[in-house]
Amino acid sequence: PAVKEPYVLTLGPKGHVVCLNCQTGEFLWGIDFVRDYQTTIPEWYAGQCPLIDNDYAIIAPAGTALMIACELATGKVVWQTPNPDAAQMTHSSIMPVTVGGQRLYVYCATNGVYGVQADSGAIAFFYPDWTIKIANIPSPLQIAEDKIFLAGGYNAGSMMIRLVQEAGAIKVEMVFQLDAKVFGSPQHTPILYEGYIYGVRPDGQMTCLNLEGKIQWTSGAKNRFGLGPYLIADRKLIMLDDSGLLSVAEAAPGGYVPLAQAKVLDGHDSWAPMALTAGRLILRDLTQMICLDLTAK
Repeated sequence: PAVKEPYVLTLGPKGHVVCLNCQTGEFLWGIDFVRDYQTTIPEWYAGQCPLIDNDYAIIAPAGTALMIACELATGKVVWQTPNPDAAQMTHSSIMPVTVGGQRLYVYCATNGVYGVQADSGAIAFFYPDWTIKIANIPSPLQIAEDKIFLAGGYNAGSMMIRLVQEAGAIKVEMVFQLDAKVFGSPQHTPILYEGYIYGVRPDGQMTCLNLEGKIQWTSGAKNRFGLGPYLIADRKLIMLDDSGLLSVAEAAPGGYVPLAQAKVLDGHDSWAPMALTAGRLILRDLTQMICLDLTAK
């Protein structure tokens, strides 16, 4: 869910968008993607996280409209992006980026990567050379004002693209592409932290890349994290593997330095993204949710 008081915005597994009052739970407005936009729900259901940008909800039905912007308070549709190529929904989420002072929303659809103008919903660019055949899950990651890093599973590997402004238009150039054995990300969006990219590649190893696509280090064959989530806080990598084993390591380019480890869940698909606030870490698997106090000794 996305939260901006007094609103909470969610997108359910079968394409139901709901906006509620986050204090009272009062229903404010909703959209049914299948009914309203003829969306084809992905095989493993919708995994898109809705975006709140200023006072607008930005979501991608990828049906009769590729993307829409709604007033957060009322649900009124402000603009709709056309979908002439019949792009369909993936599990990826919309990422806001700013290029040359222009605000864009970048989305990985089934047929490529789209950049949509934030003020009008018009398509600013389309890049068909990044697609994932089975399931496109990680979201685009802005690296610099003009660069976006793309990663995926199912042998997709990863790619850095550059957005170049030419004659009032945006042209997309590939900077580099990495084989899946070097770096890809089957499920979670990699993290940019202090000039390096961190993520779990398909063989389960946490990997640190520099911005030229060169490996700084991997966690090694004895430290694999499967499809589990990870985040960075307090200069530490916090990682959960498929079995519910929680690990903490240094978030630094010098090497993989483990700091702590504990079995915290039984491990029924421990894949869900983590939430961390005020030292409290919320984790869940398929059957249970727990809250850990990371400030305790």
